[in-house]
Amino acid sequence: MKRSTTMALALTVTTGLALTACGGEKPAPGSGSGSTADAFTPVKIGEGYTTKGGNINVLMSSDFQTLDPGNSNYVQTANVGQLYYRTLTMAKETAGQPPTIVPDLATDLGTPSADGLTWTYTLKKRLKFEDGTPITSKDIKYGVERTYARDVYTQAPQELNSALADDGYKGPYTGGDFKAIDTPDDSTVVFHLKQPFAEFPALVSRSNTAPVPQAKDSKLDYTAHPVSSGPYKIESYDRGRSMKLVRNEQWDPATDPNRPALPDTFTFTLSTAQATISQQLIADSDPTAITLDSNGGLQASDAAKLNEPKIKERTAAGLLGCTDVLDFNTETIKDPQVRKAIALSIDRNAIQLQYGGARFGKVAQSYINPAQRGYVEQHTDLDPGGKAKLDEAKKLLEGKDFPKTLVYGYADTNTRYKNVGTVLQQDLKALGIDVQLRPIPAANYYTVLASDQMPDIARSGWCGGADSGSVRTTIDPNVGPSVDGKTYGFSNIPRYYDPKISGEMYQLRGANGSSEELGKKWATLFDQAMQSYPLVPLVRTFTNSVVGSKVRNAQVGYFFGAIDLSIVGVER
Repeated sequence: MKRSTTMALALTVTTGLALTACGGEKPAPGSGSGSTADAFTPVKIGEGYTTKGGNINVLMSSDFQTLDPGNSNYVQTANVGQLYYRTLTMAKETAGQPPTIVPDLATDLGTPSADGLTWTYTLKKRLKFEDGTPITSKDIKYGVERTYARDVYTQAPQELNSALADDGYKGPYTGGDFKAIDTPDDSTVVFHLKQPFAEFPALVSRSNTAPVPQAKDSKLDYTAHPVSSGPYKIESYDRGRSMKLVRNEQWDPATDPNRPALPDTFTFTLSTAQATISQQLIADSDPTAITLDSNGGLQASDAAKLNEPKIKERTAAGLLGCTDVLDFNTETIKDPQVRKAIALSIDRNAIQLQYGGARFGKVAQSYINPAQRGYVEQHTDLDPGGKAKLDEAKKLLEGKDFPKTLVYGYADTNTRYKNVGTVLQQDLKALGIDVQLRPIPAANYYTVLASDQMPDIARSGWCGGADSGSVRTTIDPNVGPSVDGKTYGFSNIPRYYDPKISGEMYQLRGANGSSEELGKKWATLFDQAMQSYPLVPLVRTFTNSVVGSKVRNAQVGYFFGAIDLSIVGVER
């Protein structure tokens, strides 16, 4: 999984041949579809390019929420993170398809014990940090330990932690022995689990297992210069303005078949308005430019330009494993019937238009989707076509005491999300509810949603199934319980907690069975949870991302929702 920050993302996998460019050392750009009939076919640009050198200029409307692998649940950080950190395993992307879990720092996908309660990993040889210091098993363990300091790292990924037998560990800064991981020697890492977990190799692809040298840990300041274990390192970083990555001379390509590391440098501009990004990419004013912004930074008014031949041949595209939703704060909108009424009153077709219309995705009926293992049909009273059911909504509110004013929060760098709020204002006015719009700085967006400043309604996105293809990777983080099972989970934005359903989810975390069998149980519990409407699925989008005319190997990552930085190259 990964949390999407400034993304409007989607998934409905359709079959079809990928349209790619010619092969060879300097292939011509690929060409894509301009019709809605085949608009969901993955399109790669300049596939097969292998020449090293040059610079990729990444245009972004806002800074990364963090660059610290131990404090990140964000797809943008995961995308750029591929360049400067490595993990035990890796989710390797292919346009239009769920990622494949492959070894990264480890020699293989791990060895489980007979009872499934331990997993053992052996590190590859010749692994070094950017300063030449060898990477050892203790650096992997320390990277995981940091993510337990929730008082410091409020957005630390927790799926791995919830599976480990941590015995109440609170991180490396408060003392105590972390017994969930053993490091019998410098190349061996042994994880101890609470219960068997069949998809454990996917969990250790998360950024928790990025190695961190304890001597270089500067806590929250570590985000300014995380020590590189990957092919690039940070040369300069001016927060909110720019960043430059250069080659890490200590990276050994013989240990890393997953990252071709083609460009010499990556430069990032971190405060360019999305409308400007869209204009620059369409005009090809910088032939080396790409963006990680939502839908390639494209504005709705730019959609028609994608049909122009010179732009179409520079447009990478792909259907994603991600979904946008509206989260209801269940602590302020407490009555499930009120939440259902609000959900039914929303014209999701109008919201789809804010994402660019049918060309840019489909109205979603669920947070999970049929492409994820263990999917079972979901049941809600939402109209499958996205239309509002205003009469039903009004009936549900008859005799109810419901809030007459609600606050909708949105990331302030994207007018699309503000426009979603305008749709909500119009729809909920018919119920007698006044919706107030609250812009939230994009760089702090999910931190605010996790705090006591959480608004009544907020848009969020989740790239589920990305780690393993299982429905659990969407359900557990978004509506599942905390690590101890006593309250809602840390990334559970709607703060959903039902003693019975959440309790069964907690028990299911340790159940035995195949991914398919366990997935069906998770999906069934999610269907039950959705009967109280903690959230409303919005759009599974198809991302179109225009790239500069010299950019090669451009593909839209299945759960990054943007150009996959790990394989991109540039013609010189």
